Amino acid sequence: MASPHDAYLTPSYKNRQLKFETAHTDTISVMNDTIATATRTNLDSVLPSEGEILTVSEVAHFLRVPKSTVYKLARLGELPASKIGKHWRFLRRDIHEWMHSRTQHN
Repeated sequence: MASPHDAYLTPSYKNRQLKFETAHTDTISVMNDTIATATRTNLDSVLPSEGEILTVSEVAHFLRVPKSTVYKLARLGELPASKIGKHWRFLRRDIHEWMHSRTQHN
């Protein structure tokens, strides 16, 4: 169905194609897309909660302890954690395994 604006366009103007110069592919963008695809593929094979990354607050809430306890255990290497810059991160799976190993030893 023709729009009201089509009446003002001449046939030659409506059929004219625009030509754009093809830009070079951004290598970083391609690499990030590849990494994102690989990560999505790997995480799809893991149960959603197993690969979940938790913050200090989330771990403290999960374990029902103060955040200071989580920081202390992570710093001492007693709690499985990774430090990214100045931020601690935890895998839910690792926290579950840590809890199960503690209950078996005590």
